[in-house]
Amino acid sequence: MTLQLTDEWDKVFPKSNKVNHRKVTFNNHFGIEIAADLYEPKSVSGQLPAVVICGPYGAVKEQSSGLYAQELAERGFLAIAFDPSFTGESDGETRYMTSPDLNVEDYQAAVDYLSNLDEVDSDKLAIIGICGWGGMALQAACLETRVKAVIASTMYDMTRVAGNGYFDADNNKEARKNARIAINNQRTEDYKNGEYKLAGGVVDPLPDNAPQFLKDYHEYYKTPRGYHERSLNSSGGWTVQTNGSLVNTRILTYANEIEMPVLIIHGEKAHSRYNSETAFDIITGETKTKNVVPEPYTGVYPVGSTKIGNKELYIVEGASHVDLYDNLDKIPFDKIESFLKESFEV
Repeated sequence: MTLQLTDEWDKVFPKSNKVNHRKVTFNNHFGIEIAADLYEPKSVSGQLPAVVICGPYGAVKEQSSGLYAQELAERGFLAIAFDPSFTGESDGETRYMTSPDLNVEDYQAAVDYLSNLDEVDSDKLAIIGICGWGGMALQAACLETRVKAVIASTMYDMTRVAGNGYFDADNNKEARKNARIAINNQRTEDYKNGEYKLAGGVVDPLPDNAPQFLKDYHEYYKTPRGYHERSLNSSGGWTVQTNGSLVNTRILTYANEIEMPVLIIHGEKAHSRYNSETAFDIITGETKTKNVVPEPYTGVYPVGSTKIGNKELYIVEGASHVDLYDNLDKIPFDKIESFLKESFEV
């Protein structure tokens, strides 16, 4: 299909007068055309270090990833934020499907594109993932050899959460069996009905007993702060049956073989913090999270920086999961900038 790209500025954040912005597209190796926003600094010329950004899971480039991209462009990087296959302004049928292999391929296709831009220094490329795309960025780093650094911010391992439930509460054979039955029954119904049932985005209105992290999601996706009509989390959500690809997969199998510098950022008060702490263990060969029962604010690693070789876990004091979507007082952009420049040897 021919992509219908919006010309107007429809981001959930203000437009910066320090950067140039334009829409771009590129194809992944499945033939799906990906829509992206490209941001480049007005004050810097020549070949630039470049960053690919995506996330959160179920968000669009007009939300957090675009904010990250614009901020990094203000700091001298060329940055693109893209919509994943089957979502936002990107191509792909059936809509609102996801799969970890596609997520990795979308990152690699973005690297293909940047590697061939005249204004990009192809020896200085990095990828950033936010929320569920943080885990996918680390998964892409297991395979991608052209990038010099990877950053995961407020990350989820979506395959772990899909297979084990929040805080590993459903990490047992019976729970997974029931999940498989539900997904496969939904496939039968979808085929019969000729359409794919959506799981629903962030619940609205909130139930009285909603946990704090769900309130935080609602505050972002369902209010003017972060609402966007193309965002799955703001609207109808993913298809129900697409969760099968996450339930049946485990990412980060080879994460201990990532040689490039890694920066994992998470909030001290984030319910999802255990995802980053476990990922840091896997990448570095540590075992601090072994046999620790996940719960909100697990706190296995201290607030601030923990470095092992060229791998770093940075816990942001007082920050929640959603704070690292758009709270400029909490997102450690100075840290991100210095990490990228050190990795690029700028």
